Amino acid sequence: MLSMTFLSFLFFTGLVIALTWWFTRGSDLKTDEGYFLAGRSLTGIFIAGSLLLTNLSTEQLIGLNAGSFNDGLSVMCWEVIAGMSLVVLALVFLPRYLKSGIATIPQFLEERYGSSVRALTAGIFIVAYMLILLPFVLFLGARGLNGMLNLQELLEIKDELAAIWYVIIFIAILGGGYAIWGGMRAIAVSDTFNGAGLLIGGLMITFFSLQVIAGDDGGFMGAFEKIKTQDADAFNSIGSADEGTHWPTLFTGVLLLNFFYWCTNQQIIQRTFGAKNLAEGQKGVLLAAFFKILAPLILVLPGIMAAYLVIGIGDPEMVESVGQNAEGNWIADRAYGSLVSKVLPSWLLGFFAAVVVGSILSTFNSVLNSAATLFSLDVYKKYLNPNASTKAVVRSGQICSFLVAAFAVIAAPQIFYGKEAIFGFFQTLNGVYFIPLLAIIMVGMFHRYADGRSALITLLIGLVLMAIGTFATGEDKAQNIDGWLSDAFGSPFHYMGFIFVVLIVLQLLLSAAGMRRGEPYVQEDKGLVDLTPWKPARFVGGALILLVLGIYAFFAI
Repeated sequence: MLSMTFLSFLFFTGLVIALTWWFTRGSDLKTDEGYFLAGRSLTGIFIAGSLLLTNLSTEQLIGLNAGSFNDGLSVMCWEVIAGMSLVVLALVFLPRYLKSGIATIPQFLEERYGSSVRALTAGIFIVAYMLILLPFVLFLGARGLNGMLNLQELLEIKDELAAIWYVIIFIAILGGGYAIWGGMRAIAVSDTFNGAGLLIGGLMITFFSLQVIAGDDGGFMGAFEKIKTQDADAFNSIGSADEGTHWPTLFTGVLLLNFFYWCTNQQIIQRTFGAKNLAEGQKGVLLAAFFKILAPLILVLPGIMAAYLVIGIGDPEMVESVGQNAEGNWIADRAYGSLVSKVLPSWLLGFFAAVVVGSILSTFNSVLNSAATLFSLDVYKKYLNPNASTKAVVRSGQICSFLVAAFAVIAAPQIFYGKEAIFGFFQTLNGVYFIPLLAIIMVGMFHRYADGRSALITLLIGLVLMAIGTFATGEDKAQNIDGWLSDAFGSPFHYMGFIFVVLIVLQLLLSAAGMRRGEPYVQEDKGLVDLTPWKPARFVGGALILLVLGIYAFFAI
């Protein structure tokens, strides 16, 4: 078993590396545009592939399935609402970004508000990537691989945390190589191939799991009926009041976090900045939206099936593998890895482990590249060395990538080990900076007179309010919120929605009180890419939104 698993792992990993080298062998890595934006040469298929795999990493694969293990289908909101957000990116945000010819969101904010806002937002992004996103990806990826491959037993390690440390270091070394020496094009190409593997492998997990549950009778529909009989609310899309993503949250924090993540988050939209033209960018974004709407088949359903096997029928193998913490609660973020280990044959287990490693690497190296881009263009070239050569700029990005990776490796177990409802906790942490940044970006796009002073004040006040609301709510901030926040809002996501409205109103009031531009902001067309839109974009976008609404309505009945 071990040899087959190991061989299939090596084969797929080696295949992706070879294909990536072949497709990127002539890439420009000496200029900042070539290194950070793939020379603005990305077509729709590579944009879609990179968007998907940058997102479909362990924070989704392990985290969302852990969420559905606890709460059922209601957690699919993170995926299907993402589809709507991508439509907004394609039709509203992307044309504006490409028109400005920017490489980073802080560059857009400098164009709109001035250099002070640029510097502050670049710093916020880099710190957040080091302290929140990268540690989360590394930790969940390591725990998932440990469960799939039973690395503790294989390496004869008694302590789970020690095994997680080993995997984190391995991922960081391998992912750092892609990001530091391959640039954005290598990331986008490897993401596309790994993304294809993830979609195929993820669907196989769903297929084999349904087979295990169905047994010799009833087929797949029989499997669904068995799950519904054991848990009548397992496939309810709107959730219940005691769940983290009960349906009212779709209109507050869940919606806002999705909008920020898909429309304004440097880590995600950087690959759209590398689009060959607007039409290719829109094709890629809308294709990614379609796959995100279907993603619950991979990212939510397996967690529900794992819950059936563990809680519903008490499968001994799954019960032992998932385990319980000191408080007697199931360790939900072990559920997906345990399910994979149970249902996949050995010759496919190595392939899927390689896919998971690829998905971890995708997010890891994409975030590193984004951090490097932010530091090199928004800090190093802007403030530290304005006369730097392109070689020096690229080198500064490589050094930044190394330091950010090293810090994330150290931080990952410290921040997330032992946490319950880890995906909800992660999203709550994201809200600290997502909400204030989204507020000033939205005002900057649609209010032509707001100035840098109003943006700075709004951003700083927003960070303080979100920090208070996140860290002053009791011990269990992800689910059982104690204290004033629970009494006042009922959910951290409702609090996010409230603060967002407050910040929008605040900046508009500051603008009305005199903090405004003398002349209205007029966006300049830098002429770097063709801005002719893809003709069917609006029709396709509308169809995708209707599909989202239809899915929710179907599972709400």
